[in-house]
Amino acid sequence: MSDIPCIPGVFTSEQCLQTAESIAATQESTGAIPWSAGGHTDPWDHIENAMALTAAGLLKPARAAFEWSRRTQRPDGTWPIQLRDGLVEDPNSDSNFCAYIATGVWHHVLVTDDRRFAEAMWPVVAKAIDFVLDLQFGTGEIAWARGPSGVANEALLTGCASIHHSIRCALALADYVGAPQPEWEVAVGRLGHTIADHREAFVAKDRWSMEWYYPVLGGALRGSSARARIDERWDDFVVPGLGIRCVDDRPWVTGAETCEFVMALEAIGDLARAHEQFAAMHHLREDDGSYWTGLVYADGKRWPVERTTWTGAAVILAADALSWTTPGSGIFRGVDLPRGLEGQYDCECVTSQR
Repeated sequence: MSDIPCIPGVFTSEQCLQTAESIAATQESTGAIPWSAGGHTDPWDHIENAMALTAAGLLKPARAAFEWSRRTQRPDGTWPIQLRDGLVEDPNSDSNFCAYIATGVWHHVLVTDDRRFAEAMWPVVAKAIDFVLDLQFGTGEIAWARGPSGVANEALLTGCASIHHSIRCALALADYVGAPQPEWEVAVGRLGHTIADHREAFVAKDRWSMEWYYPVLGGALRGSSARARIDERWDDFVVPGLGIRCVDDRPWVTGAETCEFVMALEAIGDLARAHEQFAAMHHLREDDGSYWTGLVYADGKRWPVERTTWTGAAVILAADALSWTTPGSGIFRGVDLPRGLEGQYDCECVTSQR
């Protein structure tokens, strides 16, 4: 199983495949991958699951998942925030949820080099990114949602950091299919600048660990600024031997956040601590290869009482990032992703330095 991610002494290829199979087992006949059997589906975690299936070599269910996304995309390039058994439970459109299709499609192309797939999914990605960029404010940040009542007047740092990465993936896909998008290049440059230098543009949610590491995971921060951000709040979120807290004021560690954090550390070359955190979270593993969402370590109880597909997906993607197993393992490292036209826009803090 040399083509399936593994981390010696921590996570075997057999365990990786078992986790992927536990995700595939929840897939509905439509191709949708819900949070758990009988649970709801959201378009972001659905794609995260498809990426994990791709990394583990389960290409048939991965393709079925992408086909679901292609088939259910609405004419304006969006998906509902939440569905259950094919029925819409929340019709609003989350900008981050919609953008993530670009990351999933580019990851699948990196792993398979399937040009036919890329060309079939390109219109889906293009419509999604065009929708997202319609929500970009003049100062660079992107509104978190649009619904029947209009566009939300708030932007979220975690969501925008993820969108930043997704637009870079979309630009890579555009290059691959020969459809350059210069407007996207300007937009992602502005967004990256706002994430790095204008935190006042975003609603403050500093108690959440994702707010801490997502600017690094999404690639807006690299080098010394990324390392400083990680070190600044390390003790607030890291629980030695267990993973990271979901929020800084609760004794609750979560597997998906820990694995995303692992990928952020790997992306900036902090490999020893990345491996340490990956090894720390496997107390959440169940015998069938699935993972509990989290643990309240103060009393040793699983909470919530659920084993989520996307937690297992994050484990697989983190293992791939650490092991460099598949051609898609570096997608969050982002070395080969376009960065857009950085600095070529009219932010006052940029023009004042010219």
